[in-house]
Amino acid sequence: MLLEVRDLHVEFHTRDGVAKAVNGVNYSVEAGETLAVLGESGSGKSVTAQAVMGILDMPPGRIPKGEILFKGQDLLKLKEDERRQIRGAKMAMIFQDALSSLNPVLSVGEQLGEMFVVHQGMSKKDARAKAVELMDRVRIPAARERVGQYPHQFSGGMRQRIMIAMALALEPELIIADEPTTALDVTVQAQVMDLLAELQREYNMGLILITHDLGVVADVADKIAVMYAGRIVEQSPVHEIYKAPAHPYTRGLLDSIPRLDQKGQELYAIKGLPPNLLAIPPGCAFHPRCPMAQDVCRTDVPPLYEVTESPVPRTSACHFWKECLHG
Repeated sequence: MLLEVRDLHVEFHTRDGVAKAVNGVNYSVEAGETLAVLGESGSGKSVTAQAVMGILDMPPGRIPKGEILFKGQDLLKLKEDERRQIRGAKMAMIFQDALSSLNPVLSVGEQLGEMFVVHQGMSKKDARAKAVELMDRVRIPAARERVGQYPHQFSGGMRQRIMIAMALALEPELIIADEPTTALDVTVQAQVMDLLAELQREYNMGLILITHDLGVVADVADKIAVMYAGRIVEQSPVHEIYKAPAHPYTRGLLDSIPRLDQKGQELYAIKGLPPNLLAIPPGCAFHPRCPMAQDVCRTDVPPLYEVTESPVPRTSACHFWKECLHG
């Protein structure tokens, strides 16, 4: 197994109390596999990824419990300089806002080349040549002429390609892509996703794709983990979850996707708001917004049930997963 996250908890200590951002997350990724992590803003998707990468601000963040195993080694037990050797070289992250993630006063060539200077001891001249190669690899036109340009001189889609190039620089075994298509138009979104899928196949990398958009992942993910209030509420192979979701929250996300056959109809939206992580509701955290909620949902936290009626392994944190599956 390439990456295995076991019972991970992350909390943030604030003036108002302790915000429990991640509450017992478990997932795994193998080489060449794509895991899509879905959920609304505040569900814990990005915090989990930051914990995996070792880039959480601590304090105020804290990891009171859990394991993050990369090729069998628990990353949480490593010293910071040991984690730094893994970041970039073994695992890398593509951030959602390329413009704020790139340094505005350094050329893209300097920022791409820095990976080779720091990790491989290359000269600046050789590192610049590698930067041009990477820009070509992610299909940035006229890479040799543009390597000296600055981030603001590139479009949003091209900046995102530069972020992908930075992540690929040292050919890591795992890439975490955090909302890589945010703020891009639909055509560019498709191009970025196709590029990621192509590079993943070429390098046989594990890929964790963080998104709130079920429509983005349909063609690229192997399996999906749906998060709500810091917990994974459903895990399933991608096609099974589209065919028949086993959790009301997943069903709500699917129903929120605009469809061509619903022209003129009101767009569905899940009622209410995600919970305050300082005061997560008792029982099932989704019950205040759930159309299927009953008394047991308000008192008992549902475990991850095995969806026994599925032909493939699936889990759902819903007391009434059978009714949802057949709904």
